[in-house]
Amino acid sequence: MSATRSPEGSGTNEPRLAVYVCQCGGNIGDYIDTQHVIDVVRDLPGVQVARDAMFTCSDSNQQEMIDDIARESLDGFVVACCSPKLHTFTFRGVAERAGVNPYRVTQVNLREQCSWTHTDDPAGATRKAIRLVTAGVARACHGTALEPVQVSTTPCVAVIGGGVAGMRAAIGLADVGLDVCLVELEAELGGWTGRFGELFPRGVSGRALVRRMRQEIASRPGIEVLTGARVVGKSGTYGNYRVTIAIGDATTERTVGQIVVATGFDAYEPVAGEFGYGSPGVVTLPEFRRLLDETDGPIVHDGRTVRSIAYIYCVGSRTDGHAYCSRYCCSAAAQASLLVADRDPDLQQYHLYRDLRTYGRNEVLFGESRRRGSYYLRFADDDPPQVSVDGEGVSITVHDLLTAGAELTVAADLLVLVTGMVPRPEDDLIAALKLPVGRDGFLNEIHPKLRPVETVVDGVLIAGACQAPKTVAESVASGMAAAAQAAAVLKRGVASLDPQVAIVHDAACDGCGECVAACPFGAIALAGSDGHAVATISASGCKGCGACTPVCPIGAIDLQGYTDEQVRAMIVGLLDGGVR
Repeated sequence: MSATRSPEGSGTNEPRLAVYVCQCGGNIGDYIDTQHVIDVVRDLPGVQVARDAMFTCSDSNQQEMIDDIARESLDGFVVACCSPKLHTFTFRGVAERAGVNPYRVTQVNLREQCSWTHTDDPAGATRKAIRLVTAGVARACHGTALEPVQVSTTPCVAVIGGGVAGMRAAIGLADVGLDVCLVELEAELGGWTGRFGELFPRGVSGRALVRRMRQEIASRPGIEVLTGARVVGKSGTYGNYRVTIAIGDATTERTVGQIVVATGFDAYEPVAGEFGYGSPGVVTLPEFRRLLDETDGPIVHDGRTVRSIAYIYCVGSRTDGHAYCSRYCCSAAAQASLLVADRDPDLQQYHLYRDLRTYGRNEVLFGESRRRGSYYLRFADDDPPQVSVDGEGVSITVHDLLTAGAELTVAADLLVLVTGMVPRPEDDLIAALKLPVGRDGFLNEIHPKLRPVETVVDGVLIAGACQAPKTVAESVASGMAAAAQAAAVLKRGVASLDPQVAIVHDAACDGCGECVAACPFGAIALAGSDGHAVATISASGCKGCGACTPVCPIGAIDLQGYTDEQVRAMIVGLLDGGVR
């Protein structure tokens, strides 16, 4: 449904806007009467077109917007849909294709802030939606065309972390002609993968894989490798960051255009006594893999030949301290059982699991493990196995859900605790780069599907297992993605920054300095102007957070896109929208 208004009789200074209300396939439309919202807001000042749509982000609806803009000579539009984190660039792209300034687009969040929040009250959700859209129209009416800030960039990338994700990112960046400074905390490159033997699915040795990548890095003169080093500071602005690197007691600086963080993970370390850990005959999965990779022939532990092995899954995962699934552990345990079967087909193996996640091609591991004699026993979330350790070995008692909860006791010479990945403590690096951290302790990307390696810090990307548990292949893929994202910016030589930054009205500023202290990015300084000091804001250093505007005692600072005039209009719109 749609409505249009004739341009006749409108004032020459009145904006010409369209309003699009998305149903989001039911995410919004099932709880908000979108047609009623349209009926109310189509009479607001400046609104020439009003429509609802099943999916405003779809190609067909984007084309309808472009057609509306051309037919009605519009100079901006409001889209009431999902979070701006998802589709800001989508709708700005629509505006650009239609010849409209992309910063005359206003996005109102009806899904996360309205329909999903009020699923129990459709009538109330509809009233709130009217208020939110009215406020969005009010803001758009006072909007102005803005132009991106253009900055030259340094064709160099700092890659922090020399595991497979960081090494692959460095190689990819060098191959497109960019310089790379690869910073690794340890004495040599390789990370966890460099300690492993055979990897699934291709049977390639982790050590051999890392060896090849080191050779590739050494053959590329554009890659500088700093080992035994850590990043301790960042200054400068987007496209031209100065990164401070500590090497022993000395520090050095590099100027870079982008930063890729690929610092990897730590393996969960069970506490003493957890499933018998610390007792003879109880090891973690990484310890067991090291035993397999470093020895041949019969499996021997503590001088005893191992004739039976039990695995307990989800140790340190899906618990109060680490509520997430570590994803790779099930596949890693299944592969370890196949390596064992290759060496001793008669060795008994028992897998005690809560749930199995051998996803994708890794499902082959699970099937082959069972075919070659491994027994799988499932326990309930609230009824974990009980472990008893004595001089003869390890006894594990479990209530097996696959046999109607029968109590079974497994005797094993060796118990392997299948431990997951945990975030590596990087407090100093997180503070230096202002990295976003999720509730699970891993680094946060903007969106796992739409912007999977970007962070909210412009020019700082993340890759590999520092952002979530990943396999080697997934880590390599995300390293390549980060390299592509960084190269896409730096190969142009010039970057466009969001112009929605703070500006100072020089005539009003009295140079009090309150804004300087409030800015978390160091983008504001005091400088002389006409005989007195005034605040000056670096357009490339400002992130548009708005921290400076409320502390100014005389209102001399505005945030472009959210000026005082626009915010006041939005407040009035919120108040008036509910009575329509």
